[in-house]
Amino acid sequence: MLQITVVDYGSGNVLSAQKSFIKVANDNNLSVKVLISKDLNEIKNSSHVVLPGQGAFSTCMSGLNNTPGLVEALYEFAIIKQKPFLGICVGMQMLAKDSEENGFHKGLGWIDGHIKALPKKDLKLPHMGWNIVSPTNKNKLVTMSQDYYFVHSYYFECQKKENILAESLYGINFTSIVGKENIYGVQFHPEKSSSQGLKLLKNFLI
Repeated sequence: MLQITVVDYGSGNVLSAQKSFIKVANDNNLSVKVLISKDLNEIKNSSHVVLPGQGAFSTCMSGLNNTPGLVEALYEFAIIKQKPFLGICVGMQMLAKDSEENGFHKGLGWIDGHIKALPKKDLKLPHMGWNIVSPTNKNKLVTMSQDYYFVHSYYFECQKKENILAESLYGINFTSIVGKENIYGVQFHPEKSSSQGLKLLKNFLI
């Protein structure tokens, strides 16, 4: 049985993520246990970990850092043991080295990059709604261009092309999926992206 832990650190749409994974499991006859937890042992014993995030980068990082042992447990899971890890929205952004949102704030630093503000260019911010996600490198999450649901004002400026798995256009071309070995991050919300979002979550699991 797969065990998916959606990390509960005070910031993120954890319930919607859990429900989406449960639906994926039911629709595909997968034997899956989906937890919402910050328990270090449950994270350690998981087959997959999902890090959601919403709101300000600094608030989300503080939530992680203020939960004793959580950053270390996630590092052991994703970096040392190299188990499947998925960051969603700000959960993706926290994989970067740092962010310029409301000052300068350090991230987890797992993928080489920086979080930058989307240029206004007469466009409304936040970037909210459906937008095309187009694969740029072969990856298991998405294999073709499709619409997904976004809500963000900052983007992941990747330093290495091999870590850019997909891009989207909103004023500029920006990275909408990052990846490095077992670690993935999506700027959009697959749990709010209809059938294609559920397909992405299924691809993450299998």
